[in-house]
Amino acid sequence: MAKQHSKNIKPATPQQNLRPVEVYFNRLNASHKHPTNRLLHFICVPLMLFGILTIAWAIPFPYIKFLGPYNGYFNWASFLIAFSVYYTLKLSSNLSYMVLLVLFALSYGVSQLAVIELKGGLPLIWTGTFILAAAFLGQYIGGRIENNPRSFADDKELVLITPIWVLHFLAEKIGLKY
Repeated sequence: MAKQHSKNIKPATPQQNLRPVEVYFNRLNASHKHPTNRLLHFICVPLMLFGILTIAWAIPFPYIKFLGPYNGYFNWASFLIAFSVYYTLKLSSNLSYMVLLVLFALSYGVSQLAVIELKGGLPLIWTGTFILAAAFLGQYIGGRIENNPRSFADDKELVLITPIWVLHFLAEKIGLKY
């Protein structure tokens, strides 16, 4: 008969019953407690997404023959959107739908900037770089306000999670389960 090891069995902790997305959110919540830092995240994270999307849109995309007349509809931002939605889908389906809607709205903004560029406006690559730099500066300021050196390091580590962390507050506000 097998020996029972009841001493080695640990009761389930609340952390063990959480989904991976909730564990990530708890880590971000722990390092982002200051209201001003959170506000800066709510402003700067969408701006960072917009800047990254703008830069990806600006990078020349090769002509692919089999796409035919649809070549103009694909660029590097298309792949960025697909990756983002897929990555988020693995964590939370409802948040992935929200990410898709947000990225489509941001894509519309980028497409309008592309039209402005064609009319002689600032090149997309510079617009995206400026927006991204300003958003990073806001994130840095938020980390300094938090007065937690680990806060800014956590943002780097959880860079793919931070956008859905911001969206989950909206989901909670409107009563959407994530």
